[in-house]
Amino acid sequence: MKKALSILFLLLSFISSGFAQNQATWIWYPGDFEIWLGNNMQNRRTERTTFLPPFWKLDSHYNLIDFHKDFDLTQAEDVALFVEGKYNVKVDGKAFPGYPKRITVPAGKHKVSLKVFCQDRVPAIYVRGKNVVSDDTWLVTFEDKEWIDETGKASDQSGTTWLKAGSWNFNDPQLPPSKFRLNTKALSAVKTDKQKGSVFLDFGKETFGFIKLHGLSGKGNINIYYGESPEEARATATCETTDFLQIDQTQKRDSTMKLTKAFRYVNVQFDGSVVMDSVSMLYEFLPVADRGSFRCNDEQINRIYDVATYTLHLNTREFFIDGIKRDRWIWSGDAAQSYLMNYYLLFDSPSVTRTMLALRGKEPVTSHINTIMDYTLYWFISIYDYYQYTGDKAFIQQFYPRMQSLMDYCLDRRNKNGLLEGLAGDWVFIDWADGLSKKGEVSFEQLLFARSLETMALCANIVNDTPNATKYNQLAADVKTKLFSTYWSDSKHALVHSRVDGVTTDNVTRYANMFAIFFNYLDDAKKQAVKQYVLLNPNVPKITTPYMRFYELEALCALGEQSYVTKEMKDYWGGMLNLGATSFWEEYNPTKTGAEHYAMYGRPFGKSLCHAWGASPIYLLGKYYLGVKPTAPAYATYLIEPQLGGLQWIDGKVPTPDGDVSVYCSTKEIKVTGAAGTGTLRFKSKTKPVCKQGEVRPVSNGTYELTVEKGKSYVVSYKL
Repeated sequence: MKKALSILFLLLSFISSGFAQNQATWIWYPGDFEIWLGNNMQNRRTERTTFLPPFWKLDSHYNLIDFHKDFDLTQAEDVALFVEGKYNVKVDGKAFPGYPKRITVPAGKHKVSLKVFCQDRVPAIYVRGKNVVSDDTWLVTFEDKEWIDETGKASDQSGTTWLKAGSWNFNDPQLPPSKFRLNTKALSAVKTDKQKGSVFLDFGKETFGFIKLHGLSGKGNINIYYGESPEEARATATCETTDFLQIDQTQKRDSTMKLTKAFRYVNVQFDGSVVMDSVSMLYEFLPVADRGSFRCNDEQINRIYDVATYTLHLNTREFFIDGIKRDRWIWSGDAAQSYLMNYYLLFDSPSVTRTMLALRGKEPVTSHINTIMDYTLYWFISIYDYYQYTGDKAFIQQFYPRMQSLMDYCLDRRNKNGLLEGLAGDWVFIDWADGLSKKGEVSFEQLLFARSLETMALCANIVNDTPNATKYNQLAADVKTKLFSTYWSDSKHALVHSRVDGVTTDNVTRYANMFAIFFNYLDDAKKQAVKQYVLLNPNVPKITTPYMRFYELEALCALGEQSYVTKEMKDYWGGMLNLGATSFWEEYNPTKTGAEHYAMYGRPFGKSLCHAWGASPIYLLGKYYLGVKPTAPAYATYLIEPQLGGLQWIDGKVPTPDGDVSVYCSTKEIKVTGAAGTGTLRFKSKTKPVCKQGEVRPVSNGTYELTVEKGKSYVVSYKL
């Protein structure tokens, strides 16, 4: 029965979007469920059974919430109430005694109110009548006496601010938000080596879940050592994660470990009279389906794409997390990349907004997100991207005040030059790289700061905050001017890395330069200079993390260097596959050998072998090979600009808010099917193209365009 309820709950929870008219759902203060869930998830991390919580401030949900909505009923309604917490309920300010499970709301105009207190869970309500139902049109407050509606204006004379309620398709009254769980399914090892007092299991690929011991009996100790590699599982003194049990039982029982672990290999050792029939696992996952796809003539690229999608799925849990073995936390820089991959594979907006809200937390702002300056700026930039891909104005309207207060924090920490540099308590991360200076005013931070201010201007316009839109635009322009006047070097043909104590350094790194390309901050001459003197220059320090390889290869794709990127993908991600990787790693250095590949942070198995930022080929192949990208929010207009990158043919789909764009391209033919708004197919041809389904327009220099309408298919014959 419990399993059936869990399956029913998940089916209801992950309905893609929208509610039927008069559909009741659980509601709460916006962002509170995400914060509560994030706290629970991020505090599950252990290393060798030691509890390891995040090292940044964790906010809590508000524990006292007032909910209300005005109704105009043609007849009286019998209304059922379900509540997480202690509560009172009122109609027109008159309270019902006790904790009523049902109330009657008379005909006519009436205000229904519930006030709920709950500390261990998020205060939440489910109200179900014919017309009196809980949904995201209800207003909520935490009694701050600053009630503000979605327009940002006070909504009553008391000075209290009401916000629209938060919700997430929890439509069953018996399954409230606090009972949310991910799905599980039973899996067996592909290879089992049983010895006296031990069982060594290989599950065939990197995976995540609960180990289950079947038919367990006897008296003694059971030690479980987990490994992403066989070396780690056998290194009983230095593997990263473990479970230790003591049992004394005569009857056979099954025992499932309490916490999930990441592993491919599991080493179970036991002593005394302990016996067990077998060992299996419960694989834990978020049930989201792939909408995007990619195939080509190169089987290694296909394998890279498949492993990248599996890597992203493993790290797509309650939130987009960094890696499944070690941190299992929500890092803003890692998540920013997962969002982009998501738009080309899953297009699951709730996973994006849950993650952004958990990262943002509550007022007041007292530190950068994850304590990292660049991670705060990535949070803003992620909202810019989210709006471009989804067109979700409601999210921005709801959370614009939290964006403002976080930006105010950043603006207050500018130095005398109006730029950002690390202050006490700040971590300037950029990348894991030996010898990378973080001192002074780093050009990379100023570049992210400029795009963050542009994001604020965009969002201010969406909520009709014209004065601040003007202010943010002016600040962004000022930072961009300083960026190029301070850091651009004509002799280096690039942005230099930093300015320390008023003196600009001569050091050139890839970071600011490659971001400046796909942010479109450089003119064509500067783009070509950066390509030649930085990105393709072996004397500029190389990047060894998939984290920044993501952006480096994006910059090269934006410059039309897909053939070069194809080779890099095959060398870099293919190099991991050649070493037996079944998911992509936190870092890969081809000069290392053997178990050296698993070491990081001074620990022999500290490296994550399943890290979200390793899945970037999903994004690169979708955006820059299939060539599909929005040119207006929610794909109201979009571009299809396929690039073979040295391949013979490519074939795939890119999801949009309104259907999938299909693209096939070979050296002789292009086939596309439109979705969402209006698309533009752009391509080069040495001869005049032919298309029976639409008119091909010449643009310039052998470039042609074709308008692609929603739901229509086109076949173009051309010569590459």
